[in-house]
Amino acid sequence: MLKGLIFDLDGVLTDSARYHLAAWSQLAEKLGIHLDAKAGDGLRGLSRMDSLNLILKFGHQEDKYTEAQKEEFAAEKNSLYVESIKAMTASDILPGIEQLLTDAKKQGLKLAIASASKNAPTILNQLNIMDKFDAIVDPSTLHKGKPDPEIYQKAQELLGLESDEVISFEDAAAGVASIKAAGQFAVGIGDEKIMAAADYIVSDTGKLRLEEIEAAFDQK
Repeated sequence: MLKGLIFDLDGVLTDSARYHLAAWSQLAEKLGIHLDAKAGDGLRGLSRMDSLNLILKFGHQEDKYTEAQKEEFAAEKNSLYVESIKAMTASDILPGIEQLLTDAKKQGLKLAIASASKNAPTILNQLNIMDKFDAIVDPSTLHKGKPDPEIYQKAQELLGLESDEVISFEDAAAGVASIKAAGQFAVGIGDEKIMAAADYIVSDTGKLRLEEIEAAFDQK
């Protein structure tokens, strides 16, 4: 029986991924690295340090800096990002999401956030939907990033639910892999080929309908 929904944040509730990419691109340019679109897409769903290491690898600089320097770079990127998201408002919520959250609350479903972003509370407040969620996973408490199942297992535990009682939403292949490894029902948002491992796929958030997703969940 369905009792809860778990959401990634970037690309699912809002398009904060563009703010992340802009901040990473600004830092990369400072390091003499130009990020193309393909490299930017590869950052989706990754933690801050994993993203930085991928950028350094892309620029053939993976062995150039100490861990302390990397921490400084990550902090600099975060400062750029935090400054940029101050402009976010409820109008930045992706299509279909507000209705989905409303329908979920009407059914008494518990809601959680499973995002690698340490800025999730700030973003939810900017979007004016913080009160919709019962739990937010603190990424600083995690030992492994997606596609490891830890973050979705943690979200499920915070809600006090079992893996067969939740549906989780993702827009990245690594995130879908994380959901499936946690034994949960996965809703993939995006290209069918990229989201192939998901149990239910829509091309964009505007096509999310809770009753249709529940029907697919009940058939599993």
